Amino acid sequence: MSERYLFIFDRSPDGCVLVPDGKPLPRDARPEFEHLLEISGPVSRLDENCDMWGLAAKDSLTPCGYKFVSRQDLAGRFGMDLFVRSGAAFQVMSLYANNKFCGRCGEPMRDQERDLARECPKCGRLVFSSLYPAVIVAVEKDGALLMGHNASFPDGRYSVLAGFVEPGETLEQTVVREIYEESKIKVKNIRYFCSQPWPFPASMMLAFNADWESGDPTADGDEITDVRWFSPRDIPPEISLPPVMSVSRMLIEDWKRRRARGV
Repeated sequence: MSERYLFIFDRSPDGCVLVPDGKPLPRDARPEFEHLLEISGPVSRLDENCDMWGLAAKDSLTPCGYKFVSRQDLAGRFGMDLFVRSGAAFQVMSLYANNKFCGRCGEPMRDQERDLARECPKCGRLVFSSLYPAVIVAVEKDGALLMGHNASFPDGRYSVLAGFVEPGETLEQTVVREIYEESKIKVKNIRYFCSQPWPFPASMMLAFNADWESGDPTADGDEITDVRWFSPRDIPPEISLPPVMSVSRMLIEDWKRRRARGV
């Protein structure tokens, strides 16, 4: 069994996590931080390693020698295992923090014994962890890859295009709609690539490859400020790509490898 950890999140939407220099918090550090926590609990029903989680009080001070860092930084600091486990802990924490009381009748909620869920003992309402399905797509034309700059990105960052699934849509329909809305490109030959939990705050990314069918890249001017074709050798040095642990970067690196092999 791997080492158990305590994940303490702040009140920011993406849940920055408290770390000392050089290592994550061991689970047995909980008594030292109990005074910071608004709510806390185990992830034992989700993860056999039984990580602990907690939500720091809104006005709590960061202890000396510790700091809150983005959960995205955990992969580079401590490896993918801690990044994934912190995301699972954050989503379970969010389930508890956002469901103290029933949204239907106001009764205090309790754990549901069978599933990882919160249950109202009065009206029976069940609430599960939120998951927002989204597609992310590597669109290719004659070996070039379609990438855009999202208005929320840091300056100079480009990535493949993505968007959330709407009610009543298949994943393939979402791919077609999102790519057209953001770039005016029509696609064909949609192929599943892989999936990745992306708990910022609660996305499930479903990655696809697709081929260009028609259209010239045109940014929507709202969500996407620039969109264009890139060849592997023509990505300017000033262009930055998504984090290496993200499925968007996996799609881009897969495209680079296939182009290097002439596939």
